[in-house]
Amino acid sequence: MAEISAQLVKQLRDMTDAGMMDCKKALVEVGGDLDKAVEYLREKGLSKAAKKADRVAAEGAISLKVSPDFKKVSMAEINSETDFVAKNDGFKELSAKTIALVQDSDVSSAEELHTLTFEGATFEEYLKSQIAKIGENIVVRRIAKIKAQGSGIVNGYVHSNGRVGVIIALKCQNEANAAKLADFTKNLCMHAAAMKPQVISYHSFDRDFIKSEKTAIIAELEKENEELKRLGKPLHKIPQYISQLELTDEILAKQEEALKAELKAQGKPEAIWDKILPGQLERFKADSTILDQRLTLLGQFFVMDDKKTIAQVLADKSKELGDSIEVVEYVRFELGEGIEKQACSFADEVAAQLG
Repeated sequence: MAEISAQLVKQLRDMTDAGMMDCKKALVEVGGDLDKAVEYLREKGLSKAAKKADRVAAEGAISLKVSPDFKKVSMAEINSETDFVAKNDGFKELSAKTIALVQDSDVSSAEELHTLTFEGATFEEYLKSQIAKIGENIVVRRIAKIKAQGSGIVNGYVHSNGRVGVIIALKCQNEANAAKLADFTKNLCMHAAAMKPQVISYHSFDRDFIKSEKTAIIAELEKENEELKRLGKPLHKIPQYISQLELTDEILAKQEEALKAELKAQGKPEAIWDKILPGQLERFKADSTILDQRLTLLGQFFVMDDKKTIAQVLADKSKELGDSIEVVEYVRFELGEGIEKQACSFADEVAAQLG
């Protein structure tokens, strides 16, 4: 049997990050041949990884990469089994390599990513080797890639805990203005990370959806009003409308006439109505778009200026730059959303680890 030196074990360990005793055993098995020992550990690691791949991975981190010219952004959700592993250097390195590969390639799905050649093997094989080394199941669950349209811009944001990531693409008419919108776009991403809009605007809703949501919202407000009444506090208004989709020109015109009638009844001089009516109509719209405020990016009040909706903020920015700026794409990832975690007692977890 070939003599296995400590230096050779260290060299193999540096190459593979495998345990010291595993490295020594591998070298013994292959007679001290370093290349064969690497392959031996690889094969052994892959067999372990297959067992780990059965376990649910619902922790991890969102990774993001933005091109220097803000014309392309990639985002990936990479899951591990525990938050502890998601914080270690090995997982962070894997995440950085993965998002760089996604950004530099033409893949549009995790399935396509697995077929790419990476570090002398397919990405799928690379991932399995990392599962063996890190010791937990790791899954690249989903990826998103957005490119700026024409003279537009795209930017992204990942929250400091790595659990939420957002990409937003803006379209504008002037390329010179696009370069001025990087920070503004990132602020919109930060808003979306915090406020969780599901779609860009109410145009994504249909009337059946609005009808069902209106029933639920009214029931919710009426229930809250019971408690507010008990406490002697002001009650919620029960809305007749809940989305901009319902506010036709005819409805807005009718509301304006009703407001004029109120002003007349209050004895307000007609000469000052034009100063009062715009604010009252905006209040009516705000009271009548509760669904948009909950679910749409453009309908929400901006976290950095809660007197204006995102739509109004965009209009102000357009006026400032002499351009027409609009949100054309929006993606939001939240770590583990939609993954069913297995219920497992602490004793079961310990038993599984020992097994």
